[in-house]
Amino acid sequence: MNQELTLANFVLRRDEQGLAWLDIDCALSAVNRLSADVLQELGLVIDHLATQTPKGLIIQSVKPSGFIAGADIDEFSSLDHTEKGQALVTRGWQLFQRLANLPYPTLALIRGHCLGGGLELALACRYRLVVDVPDTRLALPEVMLGIFPGWGGMARLPRLIGPIAALDLMLSGRSIDAHRAVKLGVADAKVPVRLMHKAAIEHVLSGRPARRATGFKALLNQAWLRPLVAKQTLKAINQRDPHQHYQAPRAIVEVWEKHGGNALKAPELIEQLTRSEVAQNLLRVFHLQERLKSIGKRNSHPDVRHVHIIGAGVMGGDIAALCALRGITVTLQDQNRQSIAQSQGRAAALFTRRLKDPIAVRAALDRLIPDPEGKGVPRADVVLEAIVENAEAKRALYAQLEPQLKEHAILATNTSSLPLEELSLALQRPERLIGIHFFNPVARMPLVEVVETLESPLPLKQAAWAFVHQLGKLPLPVQSSPGFLVNAVLAPYMHEAMKCVDEGISPATIDLAAEQFGMPMGPLELIDTVGLDIALAVGQQLVPNSLTPQCLQQHVDKQHLGRKSGQGFYVWKQGKAQKPKAHSVPHGLSERLITPLIHRTLAQVRIGVVADDDLADAGIIFGTGFAPFRGGPLHYKTQLKASNPPKH
Repeated sequence: MNQELTLANFVLRRDEQGLAWLDIDCALSAVNRLSADVLQELGLVIDHLATQTPKGLIIQSVKPSGFIAGADIDEFSSLDHTEKGQALVTRGWQLFQRLANLPYPTLALIRGHCLGGGLELALACRYRLVVDVPDTRLALPEVMLGIFPGWGGMARLPRLIGPIAALDLMLSGRSIDAHRAVKLGVADAKVPVRLMHKAAIEHVLSGRPARRATGFKALLNQAWLRPLVAKQTLKAINQRDPHQHYQAPRAIVEVWEKHGGNALKAPELIEQLTRSEVAQNLLRVFHLQERLKSIGKRNSHPDVRHVHIIGAGVMGGDIAALCALRGITVTLQDQNRQSIAQSQGRAAALFTRRLKDPIAVRAALDRLIPDPEGKGVPRADVVLEAIVENAEAKRALYAQLEPQLKEHAILATNTSSLPLEELSLALQRPERLIGIHFFNPVARMPLVEVVETLESPLPLKQAAWAFVHQLGKLPLPVQSSPGFLVNAVLAPYMHEAMKCVDEGISPATIDLAAEQFGMPMGPLELIDTVGLDIALAVGQQLVPNSLTPQCLQQHVDKQHLGRKSGQGFYVWKQGKAQKPKAHSVPHGLSERLITPLIHRTLAQVRIGVVADDDLADAGIIFGTGFAPFRGGPLHYKTQLKASNPPKH
């Protein structure tokens, strides 16, 4: 194969059959990103190929990390002028139009992640093959950054798979695997690694017409039917975001409905989104997420192969299921065999939902091994305790476990609030204990607090961070302190909400005020979900020197414990709170609820529970769902102060 052109980010080769192979390998980066320089070089490649037309062009990545991770996010952060946003969209749109209009067949060979602008590039090719590996994921996640896929994705994806499926992908930002990509029609075929190059050659030379939606799916793309689809889609958007905090989903629908997906015909929307405070805050959240990921990736630790979990309650059982889902062998210990069986049942439901393939489900179930007698302890790389929140019981357990542990095994607790210094008193090596605190529901909540003390050795902390990252979660280092970060911050927020109930404000009104601010769930519904008995115990510990709210004490006295008892601040039916409609919110109520949360977040930074404001914001966003479009509680406080300077 002859090398024809070498640039900073590409290598162009031509084989004996006259096919051109374009290898993407972005310089000085672990992943491929479509920066301005990369796009410029892609244009040079197209120019070069025009001098000697190939029989076909196959585009692939030579990076192990994947195909293309998307556009260069940092370029979005610098869009301080209208012209810059317009130029950014124009650059990608016109280049991908050139790619789509090439007179010879083009094929994107997708292995690993193919996101955002990377998928838009692939959509501009005539064909797409996806390589059948677990890391192959395709998505248009721009909506999560408060922007839209402006380089042709809004036009090409609906024409390829129909507008209903295309809008669903664009509005959710959800990624799909190789199997789903073929089933939806985003990709032409799924191929194994060993045959991917042979399959690419055969496919690009096949002469097959490019895929397009047909029948009813194609009909819905017609201009006269697009308003009908748009109306139904906007109805669903308004149900998910009734307070219209996010404009990007609505902009995607508008550009598709009115302009067939061509963002250049809606310059006012480009300016509105790229320069909006919401987009800037969501970009901030993206960077915060990347920072947490980097904590887990920073150190090269061998993968954990065996986890032993003690306590098969909801938390322990669900942590065990997550570990098995991620390919780890798990032994699950509990004195109550029925608790283990119930955990296996929940695990089976999770595996079926996530893995789809019955063989993969069976394999995951086989990795989750009942172990009532704790025989897995001496073999485990991680031994994690998730028993009742009682310091004495935990200390007694650690005294039994310590002599059985492997030399470098992690001994971890899932305690939600107890200080490690208190729990480690019975250990010969107290510095060996570390907190790995998951949040409920385990499978969905992205954050895990890694709790350390001043004596925690760095290798132990690094191993814990790497383990959390291996599970696909975001590790947040926190110092041992009552409630750590997330629970310590939630406690005064929930306490303030219950004080409002005592003052006569209805629970539905209070929750509506929080939802209008942008919280995913109101504080009283959250208390019902957690359990009022737990809220009472936590409040007494984490909101000291304050009276227990009367409404809380009265409910607990009546055994109205929330969702688990069917009655709390709300009546619960089939797992859902039966909320009366709240029609109006008193002025200032949202700020009243959020203010204690902000103050406690700031206090936790000041006493060193987390290292800095950004990590605190990251923890509260990913641990509580705090309105992402506001950029985090401390960032929101700063923005609020900047927009309301003191009067002199």
